[in-house]
Amino acid sequence: MSMRIDVWSDVVCPWCFIGKRRLERALAGFAHADEVEVVYHSFLLDPDAPQEPVESVAESLGRKYGGGPDAGRAMVAQVGSVAAEEGLDFRLAEAQRASTVDAHRLLHLALAEHGPAVQRALKEELLSAYFLRAENPAAADVLLAAAQRAGVDEDRAREVLAGTEFREQVFDDVDRAADLGASGVPFFVLDQRYAVSGAQPAETFARALEQAWADGHPVLQPVGAPGDDSASGAVCGPEGCTP
Repeated sequence: MSMRIDVWSDVVCPWCFIGKRRLERALAGFAHADEVEVVYHSFLLDPDAPQEPVESVAESLGRKYGGGPDAGRAMVAQVGSVAAEEGLDFRLAEAQRASTVDAHRLLHLALAEHGPAVQRALKEELLSAYFLRAENPAAADVLLAAAQRAGVDEDRAREVLAGTEFREQVFDDVDRAADLGASGVPFFVLDQRYAVSGAQPAETFARALEQAWADGHPVLQPVGAPGDDSASGAVCGPEGCTP
């Protein structure tokens, strides 16, 4: 019996990329990693972001919190230093503020028609496009290139982007996150038992993995007669019976 991890995140969320790396590091040291399935769900950090970008992330942050683009660049530099510790070279200050709804629709396509492994590959491609190459997360050519690299059928990806397919599933995910009490991302649910909020250290993920696995795969505890420390009674086997 495998264990499932459901992850709510957005493709323009820096802590989601960092949290992804930390979870992967924990899984690399987990004895049952081959039996763990990771599935991604949609979350919209900026539901009002435009389809066509009009400003950079640094400009957007500086406008929202004050201080202008320089203040915005300082904000993203802080998270960039943490990302570097996970081997990620962020270009977040150059990235554009744009809608991620279409990116999430493709992630639903990948899961529905190709399975969790291809969805995870697409998630990595989308995060890399945005954070490592500062590409527009709403641009059809960027999304199609990411889908193709991840192994998503190109014709289906074009078809989905041309219409509204999977849009309902995106917003269902958003509503589900609210039901679970997730006001921010990343948000991880392990085996429908344990929730891990935020990009916790890999050690925290490792402990959560062990606990969730132990709960889902209980070990039998032998019980013997009163005063019998051996916890085993007389038995019969292929070689005969014990006295």
